[in-house]
Amino acid sequence: MPETIKEQTVEQLGGPSSVLARQRRDHAEMDRLMDRYQTLADGEDREQVLQETVQLVFSHAFAEETVLWPAVRRSVEDGHELTLRVEEEHQQINDLVADVERLNPGSPEREEKVRRVFALIRQDIRDEEDLVLPRLQEALPAAQLRRLGTAWDTVRRSAPTHPHPVIPRRPPGNAVLGVPLGLYDRMRDALGLSTSMAAAKKVLAGLAGVLVLVAAVVMRRNRR
Repeated sequence: MPETIKEQTVEQLGGPSSVLARQRRDHAEMDRLMDRYQTLADGEDREQVLQETVQLVFSHAFAEETVLWPAVRRSVEDGHELTLRVEEEHQQINDLVADVERLNPGSPEREEKVRRVFALIRQDIRDEEDLVLPRLQEALPAAQLRRLGTAWDTVRRSAPTHPHPVIPRRPPGNAVLGVPLGLYDRMRDALGLSTSMAAAKKVLAGLAGVLVLVAAVVMRRNRR
């Protein structure tokens, strides 16, 4: 069994631009933010840290599902089973964070869901670093891992930063829906808009319905 990427040097991972090194850096930042959240009392600083965690987790996971997991399925013998496991974790995180964003800060129910989200994120990190990514490392040369890293980072920079139940876990549906929803999320983040705003929800619901139809057409054409 290949060695977990957690214990390897950057050079072993293929260099700082390798997708493995980029993944590990994001994972370390997630851990830092979650630890920071747990040290803070209720207030604006704590909410800001939670939002930063959510934004990083969702953009990171979207890039995985769009760029990285398809590469695992192509290159690793049991890649479908490995990626299905982490995709299921991503879906659980998506559903819980959607609940968190609907609840009032400081409420016991919200704090319990945040605790469950953090536990799932930490489990997802371990599954990726110990099970999935070492298998990809074994299958691909360093040059290809660096090319994947560039593609992964490009997608991550424009990916959605919040949960959206309409986004499928796999291409092409997630790519079709992800671009406009990523723009929506990043505008909302920049303006500090609440996810509970009724007008924003109505706009998003209409947009999502159109995009679901587009994604369905694209996926049907790809099956032919």
